[in-house]
Parts: sequence; structure tokens; C-alpha cells
Amino acid sequence: MMENNKRKRKARKKICVFCADKSKNIDYKDVHKLKKYITERGKILPRRISGNCAIHQRELTQAIKRSRHIALLPYTMD
Repeated sequence: MMENNKRKRKARKKICVFCADKSKNIDYKDVHKLKKYITERGKILPRRISGNCAIHQRELTQAIKRSRHIALLPYTMD
């Protein structure tokens, strides 16, 4: 009965930060920007949480993986 009384909130659609601001580009050397899209455990945030579009999410994932490969970002965080 309690479940029926709860109101469902309609989630606001998140906009892609990279689409909204055309001057921003995704660079694997920009560690501070990439850290915003990584959890405290070192995992890459999914699209539904970060709000990125599919194109920019793929670019972001590639940039994070490249920066991990050359040791700018850690693979895991303890």
C-alpha cells in the first residue's frame, strides 16, 4: 500500500557538456577533466549518470583508457 502512495519523480534530461559547449574537447592529457567521469573506485561513469551523448561518451572512454595506459590515471583506486 505504501508503494502506491509514493509519487514518481520525472527525471530531468541531462545534457551533454561537450555538445553544449563546442569549445570543449576531450583530451587524454587533461587528467582533471577526465577525473570528473571516473568513480572513486576508478570505474568510468555510464552515460545515464554522466549525461553525455553516445559520441562523446565513446571519445571520453577512449581518452580515459589512453591516459590509463600511459599512467596518467590509475586503473584502480584503493
